[in-house]
Amino acid sequence: MIQRRIALASLATLAAGRFLPALAQAPAQVTGAGASFPNPVYQRWGEGAKAAGIELNYQSVGSGAGINQIRNRTVDFGASDAPLTQQQLTEGNLMQFPSVMGAVVAIVNIPGVAEDQLRLTGELLADIYLGKVSKWNDPRIVEMNAGVTLPNLAIAPVYRADASGTSFVFTSYLAAVSEEWKSKVGAGTSVRWGTGAGARGNEGVAGTVRNTRGGIGYVENAYASTNKLATAQLRNKAGQYVKPTMETFQAAASNADWTVPGFAASLVDQQGANSWPIVSPTFILLPTNPTDIARTRAVLRFFDWAYKNGGELARSLEYIPLPENVQNAVRAAWAGIKVNGQAAWPV
Repeated sequence: MIQRRIALASLATLAAGRFLPALAQAPAQVTGAGASFPNPVYQRWGEGAKAAGIELNYQSVGSGAGINQIRNRTVDFGASDAPLTQQQLTEGNLMQFPSVMGAVVAIVNIPGVAEDQLRLTGELLADIYLGKVSKWNDPRIVEMNAGVTLPNLAIAPVYRADASGTSFVFTSYLAAVSEEWKSKVGAGTSVRWGTGAGARGNEGVAGTVRNTRGGIGYVENAYASTNKLATAQLRNKAGQYVKPTMETFQAAASNADWTVPGFAASLVDQQGANSWPIVSPTFILLPTNPTDIARTRAVLRFFDWAYKNGGELARSLEYIPLPENVQNAVRAAWAGIKVNGQAAWPV
């Protein structure tokens, strides 16, 4: 009996020894929540980073919820399309950096109107969401769309019901091009819409427009592509009607000024004959006073991997990778994160 116990103990020890290397190499877990704007690329990056030993769990719950979760420290990082002010960052013991850039597009569901066939201006978009233009055959729309048959159909605007960074970007654009929008509504993650129906997340807006005859909404470009929704051309600051393409997104992104505090560059309504007028960075929020250096390092390793290896994945979804000099500036900012005096970066 004693010999049998010794033998079993030896087998258990050997078995434990065999599994120790596997346990030591278990992937680092990273949890994040927030903006739905970058969700498609974060999910794709998460799949790719598994090979580097990092496992991402990202919840697309909207920028407002993401900010609240990182403030409450219920996730490792928060994500927001609307940059926080320096005061907000200081009060929350947070740092902010951009991860990638993307474009907001106008999506429509108009019978007989094809992809990128419809032309709109920012001022007209503002009036649609103010409730001043309510039919697709309104004379103002017909005038700028010669040759396009527009039906006598009610316009059904769709907006974000949740606190949304995409709404912040879209309303910032409307406020930049329409004085009436600026004075009556303004820009924000949540605003008082003049008309329309709310939906949660970019996913919800895309789905609602897809299922609504006469619908119009605003989403990150990847959601328009995924849902095979018709996008509209927009008139830019130079007075040119441009289609939402990587070429026009990159033309706008080339004008970014990253020297502003918190890397909060604005790419809305940029100069340039070929610039798409609604391009924006999206941001990551990290504690400046973390308590777990291993989890903080895992987050930094993930975004470092994304900067180095995720560019083509981002482009395949029509996001715009950050320039290398901006990536290096972000890494330099990471070096300021410390846990009990120990720097979290470089790892």
